[in-house]
Amino acid sequence: MITSDQELQVTQERIAEFHRWLTQIRQTARSEEFDAVAGSYRLEIERMQADVLDYLLRPLPTSRHRQPA
Repeated sequence: MITSDQELQVTQERIAEFHRWLTQIRQTARSEEFDAVAGSYRLEIERMQADVLDYLLRPLPTSRHRQPA
């Protein structure tokens, strides 16, 4: 579960890294290997994306809203 903007950024960077790995594996792995390996990466990407959406769809705490000047 993501609890801060910093954790959000780290998770988004991990998702991008997993996408890069999938791109690389897609080009280098044999087809019978690809399905097994890609499935694991896909599950992890989907889990992290769900965490990102859960975090982004939560309202900000009241104390973080800007006060009128």
